[in-house]
Amino acid sequence: MTVGILAVLAAAVIAVVAVVASDLNGIHRSDIAMPSASPGVAQNTGEVNILVMGLDSRVDQDGKPFPQEIYDAIHAEDESVGGYNTNVLMFIHISANGGKAVGISIPRDDYVDYANAPDGVTKGKIKEDYGRTFQATYDELTGNGTDDATAYQRARDAARQAQIQTVSSFLGGVRIDHFVEVTMAAFYRVAQAVQPITVCLNQATADTFSGANFAAGMQQIDAAQAMAFVRQRRDTQYENVDLTDLDRTRRQQAFMISLAVKLKSAQTFTDFGAMRSLIDTAKQYVAIDQGFDLLSLASTAQRLAGGDITFQTLPVERFGTIDGESVNIVDQDKIAGIVRDLLNPPSATAAPTDAPNDAATDAPRSPSDGGDGSSPSPSGSPTSQSYTNSQQPMVSGAVPCVN
Repeated sequence: MTVGILAVLAAAVIAVVAVVASDLNGIHRSDIAMPSASPGVAQNTGEVNILVMGLDSRVDQDGKPFPQEIYDAIHAEDESVGGYNTNVLMFIHISANGGKAVGISIPRDDYVDYANAPDGVTKGKIKEDYGRTFQATYDELTGNGTDDATAYQRARDAARQAQIQTVSSFLGGVRIDHFVEVTMAAFYRVAQAVQPITVCLNQATADTFSGANFAAGMQQIDAAQAMAFVRQRRDTQYENVDLTDLDRTRRQQAFMISLAVKLKSAQTFTDFGAMRSLIDTAKQYVAIDQGFDLLSLASTAQRLAGGDITFQTLPVERFGTIDGESVNIVDQDKIAGIVRDLLNPPSATAAPTDAPNDAATDAPRSPSDGGDGSSPSPSGSPTSQSYTNSQQPMVSGAVPCVN
């Protein structure tokens, strides 16, 4: 059973711990080279690009098991299950001079070219590059006599490097300045620190695989329910509820906004106990690059927690099967064009999601109303907070209602 890791975790951790960065000596830092922009990819001075990677891993940054209470709460069996797939990949672009940020979600099963060809494999699901590179590197190192602990950390670094470069190339050769890597345990601990959190669903839904069991409408959920909320990609009870991986990506974005609303309203930044818990979580379950100066991001992170960000899911042309595996078939040129327009909107007044808005009509599953359940404004942004189309840009600022 695969698990989608909530990408918001990284943003929440950054937002809080950046304020007290002097206490982060224990956070895991990875000394890898970050990809610069390819020729022809515009990148303005002062902008920052961060890749959030959520691992389908049941172990911490040292390869050690989670406490049993976490496995019990998140319906994730134990350390022997799962691998090192990056089931969440979110590219966060922070504009210069206080402009609106954008979060770009990459569906985990997109079929792409690998930048490094791990173990001779040149193509595959984008989520699998990390795990393939980790295993190939670890096997090579231990085979040459490197001790397990050293081989493990070096293999994790090689996997991060490979995954980041593949994402950079897939998005059109964009620059990636920093990364944040999180695990399921990190999400759960953050949710514990700030629970209860308000979410909203368009319909009642239940799923025995993730443990989801939710009513329709606004509701408050605890940490264990939050894990089910972001994991669910199917319904096993209601005949009229049809969910896919794209809906799970939408849930992750919605929860990110809901958590930002909670962080702002609950004044978490001044709650010492909550900050202490988030700092401890960061040290055990989060990894960042060596050059990431969290203190310099403090003011920006708090602004984003206040709602100054819009989320976009990259389009899938169709679902297909390659080598016996279900994959997302994507248009590489279209993806590059969408990302280019998001990073460089045509004018200061135009919505940063104008270009990919049309892509929603190309989604592999069309919504019954052809949109997000609300009337679009002239800029293409929704006028309500209800979303039924997984590719409609999601605007922050209020708790979204999703499938």
